[in-house]
Amino acid sequence: MPVLSARGLTKRFGGFTATDGVNLDVAQGTIHALIGPNGAGKSTLFALLTKFHTPTAGQILLDGEDITRLSPPEIVRRGMVRSFQISAVFPHLTLLENVRVALQRRVGLDRQFWRPASALSRLDGQAMELLDQVGLADHAHSLASAMSYGRKRTLEIATTLALDPRVMLLDEPMAGMGREDVVLIESLIRRVARGRTVLMVEHNLGVVETLADRVTVLARGAVLAEGSFAEIRANAEVRRSYMGSDHG
Repeated sequence: MPVLSARGLTKRFGGFTATDGVNLDVAQGTIHALIGPNGAGKSTLFALLTKFHTPTAGQILLDGEDITRLSPPEIVRRGMVRSFQISAVFPHLTLLENVRVALQRRVGLDRQFWRPASALSRLDGQAMELLDQVGLADHAHSLASAMSYGRKRTLEIATTLALDPRVMLLDEPMAGMGREDVVLIESLIRRVARGRTVLMVEHNLGVVETLADRVTVLARGAVLAEGSFAEIRANAEVRRSYMGSDHG
């Protein structure tokens, strides 16, 4: 049974159909990539799966349970967490403090606003372990604003891991990166995916080829093709619609 599924998932904004009857199955313990041209509906699909948008029609299943009507916080509590295209970190907090904020939610301290800041120090050990896991332990006490773009994205993955997800949705994790940062994040995703399921939107086909166990191609809001990267690359319809060629 897939860990995450969509059935006939449709989203209309007025007269515009952003996703049109999308069916998707993401297998447990795999890295599954969504690709497609700009405007294909990839980010909308992400927002639907994590309930930042409400579907016009269709169903979302997590571990076989219908989660279509749940709120984003309820989705997180069930172990599915997403990142965003734009790095979402607190720039004027240190890396350690950023991860600690995410840990507060996991251990139930996020609503205990009356506690002094010193009460959060018991989370420092876990926060340091997460920063070490993503290679940022040496920068724990540096401000996030002082970090390179690649390290900010790495920090965002650390804060995602702090929520202990079983399913991670990564929205264009390589966007805006140079080659050196791409290699860094690529290696990190491979490492953190062990024991987890990852669904990622990614435009860099080299990264998709390297990381993805399975690939779904969207075009005009609908599924155009699905398979291994080799199968997708060999698909003539995909080459015409997405890669712009009938050859190679």
